[in-house]
Amino acid sequence: MRIEAHPAPGGTSHVELTIADTGAGIPSQDLPRLTERFFRVDKARSRELGGTGLGLAIVKHIVQAHGGRLAIDSALGRGTTVHVTLPAAPGDAGVNVS
Repeated sequence: MRIEAHPAPGGTSHVELTIADTGAGIPSQDLPRLTERFFRVDKARSRELGGTGLGLAIVKHIVQAHGGRLAIDSALGRGTTVHVTLPAAPGDAGVNVS
C-alpha cells in the first residue's frame, strides 16, 4: 500500500490524498457502485468475514461535506487507487491558497 499527499493537479488550492494498493483490483462494472451503501464487490462475502459495504459510502459523504471530491481507479490484477481531493486550509505547506 502506498499513501501520498500532494497539491492537486492544475494549480488549484486543493490537496490530493492518494491511497494505492497492488491487490486483486475491482471489476470495471463495479466501480460506479463502490460508494453505494451496503454494496460489496464480493457478493459471497458475509459480514462475519468483514465489511458491511459502508466504508466508502461514509468516506464519500465526509469528503463531499468538506467540499472535496472522491475518485476511484482500478484494474484487475493491478490494484486500486483512491483519490481524495480536498480544499487546502490557508497556510498548508506546499499549497498556494489565493
